[in-house]
Amino acid sequence: MRLKGLDYAYVSVHLVRDGGQQHAAAYRALNPMAQVPTLEIVDDAGGSRFLGQSLAILQYLEDAHPEPSLLPRDAFLKARAWQLAEIVNAGIQPLQNLEPQRYVKQELHGDAMAFTRYFVARGIAALEQEARQTAGQYLVGDAITVADCCLVPQMQACRRFGIDLAPYPTLAAVDARLATHPAVLATHPDRQPDSE
Repeated sequence: MRLKGLDYAYVSVHLVRDGGQQHAAAYRALNPMAQVPTLEIVDDAGGSRFLGQSLAILQYLEDAHPEPSLLPRDAFLKARAWQLAEIVNAGIQPLQNLEPQRYVKQELHGDAMAFTRYFVARGIAALEQEARQTAGQYLVGDAITVADCCLVPQMQACRRFGIDLAPYPTLAAVDARLATHPAVLATHPDRQPDSE
């Protein structure tokens, strides 16, 4: 939303405090998956609609506010941006969430951190390989795309899980560039009130 210059109000949903605020009945009424994010869309009459899942939210924002675009105009590069976003969104991120970690540890009596590191490292390696084909200043050329919106929190998660990022120079270089962008600086995961 910052990249598109939109005004918004951030409402914190702490994933650990109080047993995970996403599990509260009021939040589950908005998002039955008990996951973040959830976007509240308020219409001109003051009515609200709710939309969950990061990529669905990005698609909505792209359609509702097309400029500046987060997608290349070229059909292949547009699909590539979505592909890279999906590597993170579907191939890495769900496996590092709190619920799979809890399940591996408490129900399977396994090493949740080893489970998470394995899948995160596997996904990041694939992302690096694919990104090399289209990267410029960012993951797909020289403009920020939906893929870059997924990269920032994923790189932060890699650091949190102790993943060595040295083998992924393309991702590291793009992440470093993104870290200096004003919209990213303002919305970085570390700067959110529920990040502690």
